[in-house]
Amino acid sequence: MASRLAHRHIALQWSYRISSQPSTSQTRPARIFARCIHIFRDIPPLRQHRRQLLLNGDTLGFVPTLGALHHGHLCLIRAAAAENSKVIVSIYLNPTQFGVTEDLNSYPKTWDTDVAQLRALDAELARTHGAGRIEAIFAPTTKAMYPTSPPDSTIPGVGSFITLTPLGTLLEGASRPVFFRGVATVCMKLFNIVQPERVYFGQKDVQQTVVIRRLVTDFHLDTLVRVCPTEREPDGLAMSSRNVYMGQRRRKVSVVLSQALRAAEAAYGMGRRERGDILALAWDVANRMVMEQEALGEAERAGIEVDYFSLADPDSMEEVEVVDGERGAVLSCAIKMLPLEVTKPGEVLGLGEDKVPVRLIDNIILQPQRPS
Repeated sequence: MASRLAHRHIALQWSYRISSQPSTSQTRPARIFARCIHIFRDIPPLRQHRRQLLLNGDTLGFVPTLGALHHGHLCLIRAAAAENSKVIVSIYLNPTQFGVTEDLNSYPKTWDTDVAQLRALDAELARTHGAGRIEAIFAPTTKAMYPTSPPDSTIPGVGSFITLTPLGTLLEGASRPVFFRGVATVCMKLFNIVQPERVYFGQKDVQQTVVIRRLVTDFHLDTLVRVCPTEREPDGLAMSSRNVYMGQRRRKVSVVLSQALRAAEAAYGMGRRERGDILALAWDVANRMVMEQEALGEAERAGIEVDYFSLADPDSMEEVEVVDGERGAVLSCAIKMLPLEVTKPGEVLGLGEDKVPVRLIDNIILQPQRPS
């Protein structure tokens, strides 16, 4: 029982905070740029390097990414550098977490910009007393990550996969059936390859953080999972690599996501615990925005589709009818920003000229409210 309660307590610690293309050759050793930040494409050289770090007594923090780095990623790296002497960042666009109809090919690929940001951040860390440094970028080939068979995003799929049920089939897993299978599989591979003391994820992908915690616990992986707060734009929109697809019009409307969550959070703060009472306020904000946009002409509106609003248990992500005040809950949502029907001359457009649908997710942790 004590172990179970400890796990529940850990699961609620969401607000953690600490105050040129790579070579495609499979045999070429790691490339090195500015201050020996290594770029590894292959697994054996990285493992050899990791053993040397262990012999040197270094601690290692690991930040896995899909690339297209933004301020939120950099905050994760800063958190890793605050707790570890060395940091490794992976940049790998993992195909198995994208469904066969999803946006793998259109996902932003910004290698040169990513490397430049990491170089600048490492220079910043060099000026910070006591901070760790960025040791390496792991940018593997897909052949290295999936050595015996091509990655498969079909169901049931062919290959070696990690599945966590029912956790991986809920919410995002229901909307994107192969997503968490792909996430769990690639993270198992990455954790085995890098062998970090600590791994760092953002709260924005809240269900993913629960999946990763479950993966680490159930498979006895020797790493600590750190979950850092969601980084937001000044208007409240959660930072995401997909935000670059939205031009000015869709970007303005997308704030409905955080506004709806804040309305529901306010209901909880006023003492409401029933599911209907909390989520009704979120739906009201979202529905009003949908109706406002539908009333506009094609050249003015930005269409929205609401996928879900969820009020879930913090450990299982299963829906709850009443929030247990001593446990709290995860309030989350997902919407799709539809492609613009008509664009206007001179309009500020996003990547892909606002023709790419953009799925946005966000969440707020409803913290336990113990009686005084």
